[in-house]
Amino acid sequence: MACRQDMHNQPKYIPLRESEFFADGSSARPLVEDTVARGTLQDDSAFYTGKSGTQELDTLPLPLTKELLDRGEARYNIFCAPCHDRRGNGVGMIVHRGYRQPPSYHIDRLRQVPIGHFFDVITNGFGAMPDYRAQIPPRDRWAIAAYIRALQLSQHASAADIPAPERDKLSQTSAPPQGTEKREH
Repeated sequence: MACRQDMHNQPKYIPLRESEFFADGSSARPLVEDTVARGTLQDDSAFYTGKSGTQELDTLPLPLTKELLDRGEARYNIFCAPCHDRRGNGVGMIVHRGYRQPPSYHIDRLRQVPIGHFFDVITNGFGAMPDYRAQIPPRDRWAIAAYIRALQLSQHASAADIPAPERDKLSQTSAPPQGTEKREH
């Protein structure tokens, strides 16, 4: 009783059909010049390309926070770990299945590239790697790039890289609490 055919059987244009109403003979109307769809204005070219002109960015174009790194880790584990593995060594599950091995993030060449390089590769692909422009939004691509830098640092950090107050905390927590020493009987 609630379903009526009035709306179904109404005069309307079917997309890309001919029209006698418009002078160009097409029912599809051209976009108004200089119109940008809501949410697609990319006015910060560095944020959307990973480059300033032709140079890859050396710095992250958004604040580095724990939340950003956590998001980067989550997106990395979904999109990147199948090929690059969770530590970034390039021996993910697809390599075990016979696919081409990507380079480790821990080789000198990739440790020295600007962070914009990772954003650009995620966006446009490189070699056997496809682009992820459609699957991963720009903010998440930056989060992944930041996480890759954290992975690189985690594999090549020394005690001198840890700020002194944090180093002191680590040395205090590594000693067993007093009174918990093992006693021999």
